[in-house]
Amino acid sequence: MSRTGLSLVDTLVVGTVGLRARRLRSVLAALGISIGIATVVLVTSIPASSQADLDRRLSALGADLLRVDPVQTGGEVRTLPRESQAMLERVGPVTGAAVVANTHASVRSSALRPQGDGAITALAVSGTLDEMLRLRVADGRTLTGDVEPTVVLGSDAAERLGLDRLPSDPVTIDVGGVAFTVVGVLAPSPLAVDLQSAVLMDWADAETWLDPDVRPTVAYVTAPDEVIGELRPVLASTLSAESPGRVLVSRPSDVVAARQATGATFEGMFVGLAAVALLVGGVGIANTLFASVLERRREIGLRRALGAQRSAIRTQFMTEALCLCLAGGALGSAGGAFATVLWATSRGWPVVVPLDVVCAGVAAALVTGALAGIAPSVRAARLPPTLALSAE
Repeated sequence: MSRTGLSLVDTLVVGTVGLRARRLRSVLAALGISIGIATVVLVTSIPASSQADLDRRLSALGADLLRVDPVQTGGEVRTLPRESQAMLERVGPVTGAAVVANTHASVRSSALRPQGDGAITALAVSGTLDEMLRLRVADGRTLTGDVEPTVVLGSDAAERLGLDRLPSDPVTIDVGGVAFTVVGVLAPSPLAVDLQSAVLMDWADAETWLDPDVRPTVAYVTAPDEVIGELRPVLASTLSAESPGRVLVSRPSDVVAARQATGATFEGMFVGLAAVALLVGGVGIANTLFASVLERRREIGLRRALGAQRSAIRTQFMTEALCLCLAGGALGSAGGAFATVLWATSRGWPVVVPLDVVCAGVAAALVTGALAGIAPSVRAARLPPTLALSAE
């Protein structure tokens, strides 16, 4: 039994009498709160889906990538330690490491176009460079540790060598006086501009056929975005403990800055729009309940005259407010989630509908209903029976 002397079921029946008697108004009132809650879900889920898509695009542009170069001063040509890859992989947050070495070998081919061969660089690679730089093969295949020496051509180097498309028969080019078989041509990549005018070979092939003392000239590292900034001095001191200033660690700072700026913008927009939506919903439901009290004064007076306590009247209108807002909140949360799915799918974004936001939408509707129903229910309970019965 409740404090009003009615069971929970009876309380719900009495509390929903007004909703069932005035169905159109009830639907419109619930629709008002559902629009407010749907707005909360939409302004959270749609930007979250957009942010997820932006994160995916920025990650594809190398937001998790660091590049390590030795600082060149004067006429001295500096390189990184031979064990750079292993040293970098031992750093805790690092998820991947690869090194590249300029072999300084000449590249020649009978099909070489007349610009000369100085612009084509022969590079040795070690590690998962293709994954880290998002390299894609436009024709042929990647380096797979063949027995014979093989190379993959950058897009510009392939054009200059007249090998934009690989012929059906094996083709070789001269690299440092050694015949290397061309097995693939890379597609252009925004993260690998300097590799487009190079021929890439496996590190072991470079040591076997060109120079047994190949030393890295650049290294690449991937790590979680949130620790990218903290890793820069760590990597520099790892590769050059005595003089960290001799190593330059760079990152695509414009990409990271764009991610941080957009994240802050979205967060501020979420809070502002959600607050406005909840305020509109609360004002709307309070207005509806006040109108209901005014229109039902005779009903209230009759119940009081028949012995209903003030607490029963308060409970009746609070139950009405909570049921109204619960229905509106559930409808708004479901509608907002459904609209998010439709919009994100049409834009090709990942669908992100945070469960906590949906639950918070229903909870916010109940809280809003409770707050909006306090004043109307108290006013209804304070109406004197004689005055309420005499109301026209």
